[in-house]
Amino acid sequence: MKTPHHPDLGASLRDSRSGLRDSHRRSLMRLLFIATGSALLVFACLQLISGVYWLAGLELLASGVLLAGTRRIDRTPHLQWWIYSYLVALFSFFLMIMLVPDASVAAFVWVLMMPVLAYLLLGKREGLWLSLPFMTAGGISYYLYLGTVGDARIMIDLLNMVLCGVLMLVFIHLYENRREEAEEKLVTIAQTDALTGLGNRGSFQAILNRTLAECRRSRTGFALVLMDIDYFKQVNDTLGHEAGDQVLRHIGDCLTERLRATDSVGRLGGEEFGLILRDVHGDDAFELIDELRECIAGSELSYGASTVRITASFGIACWPADGATVDDLFRAADHCLYRGKHSGRNTVARPGSPVVHNSALAG
Repeated sequence: MKTPHHPDLGASLRDSRSGLRDSHRRSLMRLLFIATGSALLVFACLQLISGVYWLAGLELLASGVLLAGTRRIDRTPHLQWWIYSYLVALFSFFLMIMLVPDASVAAFVWVLMMPVLAYLLLGKREGLWLSLPFMTAGGISYYLYLGTVGDARIMIDLLNMVLCGVLMLVFIHLYENRREEAEEKLVTIAQTDALTGLGNRGSFQAILNRTLAECRRSRTGFALVLMDIDYFKQVNDTLGHEAGDQVLRHIGDCLTERLRATDSVGRLGGEEFGLILRDVHGDDAFELIDELRECIAGSELSYGASTVRITASFGIACWPADGATVDDLFRAADHCLYRGKHSGRNTVARPGSPVVHNSALAG
């Protein structure tokens, strides 16, 4: 069986590459703007008292920019640019206060905050590439601050800072690795039908919505196909639910093996499946689905001493001819499926055409 491909899985993971959704990142950035802007205002006043006027001026300017930015962060379409600008400016400011003559030793603890903020807001890869050079520069600044390291106590201070920085970076990187793995498993479980391995109804609906949006932009057609296994209840009633589960898995194998790489398939519930055929029109979709119908009808499934023959009925609706919206397409395909099942089953039906089934094709 081919491994089913869920396009929305990759999209979901890209959206959560930092562990936070964009709405949460915006909220965190707004909080950081307020906290950093307010803190810089306090530090600017202290610098004025200390007579470091140039630094006080820079802190006042930065505070004004940050507090003004709290209004724009919620609606900007360039969130990533804002995050990079903030982090680069903040980390550069940390380095600057470390290099100020007579800098407080407490200023160097900000080096340990760099990977926390970078990983939280940018994710594992971008967080590493941004925080690593700044942390290295912070370590060098601390080395220069200490002066000669010939003294054992000074060497201990330097090693403490380096060791803490390295461990902080390693621990956060390991945590992000585990978080990504756990989230990938959760998203896969949420989007996958456990029995067949196909996409579930929610995943299929998301793919269908995105397919419709993409086809509207590119002005290409696609087909929505609803499929129902014929007389599936009889299999469950005569052979048991385990046999029914085996039939469903068999159908899943047939669908993933016969459809094209650009198509999508999902189990919508019970014995009903959905298919999305990209870049096809009515006749092409009909031919492809009829071949699939014949393939299913020609296969046999062994269950113990019994041989199970399976057939399926299909209803096809093409965009935009048979519906402009997802709901319209579902209604059209479902109506065709209903017509096909009431015309003898093992059928393929589409709007405006007679139902075609096994006996008609045989003739």
